[in-house]
Amino acid sequence: MVKSFTCIMCPRGCEISAEISDGRVCSVEGNVCPKGKDYVIQELTAPMRTIASSVLVEGGELPLASVRLNRPVPKERIFDVMEEIRKVKIKAPAVLGQTVIADVLGLGSDVIVTKNVRKKS
Repeated sequence: MVKSFTCIMCPRGCEISAEISDGRVCSVEGNVCPKGKDYVIQELTAPMRTIASSVLVEGGELPLASVRLNRPVPKERIFDVMEEIRKVKIKAPAVLGQTVIADVLGLGSDVIVTKNVRKKS
């Protein structure tokens, strides 16, 4: 079976095709750089994703602080991670780079703040 992908690893957006047989990647064609081949193999064998979301901020100038994962997690665990993120409420101030969940669900990724939220004056 042949599957087609548009690579997202660099601005070129290579159209890549991969031949799969018995659950194994037999060939990858169409990538200009090695990142494309690695991307397709990962997508076929163990897809990973990052998440951007927000958490509640108590006593902040804004009600929410944006957060993201600092490392990708397995695609099939995205909803589990989002469930954990929804449980979080932090006190202002929220500081860029602040860890709000360390090693979320033991997946090796931290949930970190991506926007400063000052304390309400």
